[in-house]
Amino acid sequence: MSTSSLHPHGVFSAALTPLDAELAPDHARFVEHCRYLLDEGCNGIALLGTTGEANSFSAAERTALLEAVVAAGIAPQRLLPGTGVAALTETIALTRHALSVGVDTVVMLPPFYYKNVSDDGIYASYSEVVQRIGDARLKVVLYHYPQMSAQPISHALIERLRKAYPAVFTGIKDSSGDFANMTAMVERFPGFAVLGGADPLMLPLLRKGGAGCITATSNLVARSLAHVYTHSRDGDDDPALKAAQARIVKARELVSRFPQMASLKALVAERTGHAGWQRLRPPLESLPPAQMKELLADAAAFAAAAV
Repeated sequence: MSTSSLHPHGVFSAALTPLDAELAPDHARFVEHCRYLLDEGCNGIALLGTTGEANSFSAAERTALLEAVVAAGIAPQRLLPGTGVAALTETIALTRHALSVGVDTVVMLPPFYYKNVSDDGIYASYSEVVQRIGDARLKVVLYHYPQMSAQPISHALIERLRKAYPAVFTGIKDSSGDFANMTAMVERFPGFAVLGGADPLMLPLLRKGGAGCITATSNLVARSLAHVYTHSRDGDDDPALKAAQARIVKARELVSRFPQMASLKALVAERTGHAGWQRLRPPLESLPPAQMKELLADAAAFAAAAV
């Protein structure tokens, strides 16, 4: 499914970013990973988000990575790049750049450095971005991740943005883990694409009218997530649906025992045979040897059980 329609629906991978020996984004390996994720059933790639370490990259690094993906032939309509940063003008520049390479939908964090700002301030920031860009193609998926940004996106703010720019603000990624908040948005904002940020919650969210997910564990179990998305209306006693959901839950548990991004990268390194996948840009760190050994042993047991 393409994201070129008004509302993004489906399974979007919050893609990891491989790094080279200089800790710069590895374009060729990232393109390879994107193709793998799409082949596994993802509807699209949400690159340059939290899982992709985007806030550790410069604007030039971010634009170069996006250009490399598009140049490699991956349809820009299947890409949801993160473009929201602390600086207003840089958010505008990153969003304009995405539009310039054919992307029509971006995921946009609120400005997050200053804390305890009002909804009026956040509204002014989003509004300024939309007005200065002035491009009818632009679609924005809001990004609600208060544990990381310390800047929640309230329902009142969503209502105000949708009233002012109904064709622009088409969805939200909710990474809070608060299922009640997700379902409340589904009920309050008909036609608004609510995408869960926690893999196990996608199934119950879909059954409440949600749009799908943008999740980290999709780097490992995209095929299972795609099955659940397609078969979410099947009964709970359906063996294939139960098995896919169980794999999703187990995989999420597996990568949540130790730091999540380091765990995900370690497991992708194991799958691909490329040890370079284990690199993270400081201040994030790779897993220490003892944790790595435990993670890989658990992952092997998980893979054996799935056979």
